[in-house]
Amino acid sequence: MSFSEAFPEAFSEFGRPEWALLSQVARPSRYSGSEWRGYPVPPWEGPAPVRVCLAFPDVYEIGMSYYGFQLLAALIRAQGCLADRAYCPWVDMERLMRARGLPLASVEQRRPLREFDAVAFTLQHETGYTNVLTMLDLAGLPLRSRDRGEDAPLVIAGGHGAFVPEPLSPFIDLFCVGEAEVLLPPLLELLAGTRGERRSERLAACAKLKGVYVPSLYEADGAGRPLPGPSLPPLPVERQIQEELDAAPIPEELAVPSVGVVHDRAALELFRGCTRGCRFCQAGMVCRPVRERSVEPVLEAVPRLLERSGYDELGLLSLASCDYSGIERLIDGLEGTLRGRGARLSLPSLRMDGFSVGLAGRLQKLRRGGLTFAPEAGTQRLRDVINKGVDEAAIDTCLTGAFSLGWDRVKLYFMMGLPTETEEDLNGIVELARRTLKLGRSLGRRRTEVSVSVAGFVPKAHTPFQWERQDSIEELREKGRYLKSQIHERAIALSYHGPEQTFLEGVLSRGDRRTADVIERAWQRGARFDSWTETFNLQNWLDAFERCGLDPLSFTRERDEAEPLPWDHISAGVSKAFLLRERHRAYTGELTPDCRWGDCAACGLGCRRDARSRPEAAS
Repeated sequence: MSFSEAFPEAFSEFGRPEWALLSQVARPSRYSGSEWRGYPVPPWEGPAPVRVCLAFPDVYEIGMSYYGFQLLAALIRAQGCLADRAYCPWVDMERLMRARGLPLASVEQRRPLREFDAVAFTLQHETGYTNVLTMLDLAGLPLRSRDRGEDAPLVIAGGHGAFVPEPLSPFIDLFCVGEAEVLLPPLLELLAGTRGERRSERLAACAKLKGVYVPSLYEADGAGRPLPGPSLPPLPVERQIQEELDAAPIPEELAVPSVGVVHDRAALELFRGCTRGCRFCQAGMVCRPVRERSVEPVLEAVPRLLERSGYDELGLLSLASCDYSGIERLIDGLEGTLRGRGARLSLPSLRMDGFSVGLAGRLQKLRRGGLTFAPEAGTQRLRDVINKGVDEAAIDTCLTGAFSLGWDRVKLYFMMGLPTETEEDLNGIVELARRTLKLGRSLGRRRTEVSVSVAGFVPKAHTPFQWERQDSIEELREKGRYLKSQIHERAIALSYHGPEQTFLEGVLSRGDRRTADVIERAWQRGARFDSWTETFNLQNWLDAFERCGLDPLSFTRERDEAEPLPWDHISAGVSKAFLLRERHRAYTGELTPDCRWGDCAACGLGCRRDARSRPEAAS
């Protein structure tokens, strides 16, 4: 039997042979739909009250590595609704689809997206915003909410991008701010109960739900900020969270791709949130408080997860897996299960401390590669400014442990352009890399290799640094070149992220409603996959800003602390008073301890719990 006979869906689009089409694109497996699914695919004409297509604005192999899509689909199915998925086609497939007049279709049902009741985008990164427009346009949907007819699906967006919604607000019907376990059930119930009603009435009803923002209800002022009104749902929109993670389901009936993806493994979420308090980290602020899953449900779920998926690797997910209070007991409990199945365990996020390295040393998979750590800054002074909570002793202990346990490859992540940064701080990056190399060789690791990756700092909304200025493209490029010029050792490799993409991320991550016109104009000029270096073109964006009469530097400038911000109408939970206090502490180099193990930081959540400690975690 030929491949085309075995997988006919890979070579047809609504009944038309498309072998020639797939043979003309890179990675045709992105579009074949050949997956193993641990759940029944319901008939399109079945009794589901709502049909939702989850839309990921990047290619298949990226989207299939995103744990949230598996979780979202499971939650939708649990509500008795139909869940399907769609991904953004690469530029070669987009051209062919437009030439052939093919609409963007879902993976499982092979139905055009315009036939669903709702199309729900996950906004993980600002440089994927033009891909949202690509998917809407290929779906045959008007880009702007105001232009959609009564029969068009509602276009929904969630994820971290929903905390700064204005740059996409004209294109999105409603934003979901917070976590899906809380937001989805009432939203799906409302959509089912209002079928047949006018679009405007359904959106007005959605706006009354907690955590839902409907931008079309609010006019914008001259600075692109929404204006509240007495007859409108009150602002700010409050983030919704799942209070008890044990009450949240663990997706076990997965879609497993038949091709390689970025993270080709089963995944299980250990906990949400982080209270380490790094002042640059948006996730650490908007995902508070920490909510753990108990050890026992994880131990019970892992065998079923591996059995039903067929994976031979398990990833334990969180912002910092080594901070899980039951991590040692969990690893001990999983040892027999994993060994019996020939499966490996990975901890995607390691802290720079001896405890994390000790844990990594127990995991066979990690021994075969290198270890990655993020000092973030080259000097202790600057690490204190950003509240990294890592001192020189911890760094030496961490690196000594890594080399002593047998690793000879270490990767270090840093940022350049941080607030108060000086040339001494940049030199500190080089010196730390050299110190790492010297330490490895002194411990007998003759083949020690040090990889240094430097990214430009982007001041993110809802963080203590949301008021800071961002370095210009020229400044970041000069700093990156300076760092590279200081490296002469063959065993040290240093790279830095493209300053042009960092600049665009900074503009969109603190943008207002006016930037929507820029996004659309850049998209019209061909902007696609702006996080990919092979497709990114800064000129598309510079031309778009000029045509729209906006200065991009006005979005990367320092903000006055009394100035209204374009995202003030979205509450992430932490108070602005806390963020300001942390900004001021940064400039004096004062550390704020992790409130999970010590005193309450008074961030505004009102979630004070008994302080817990683990001696190993403090080592």
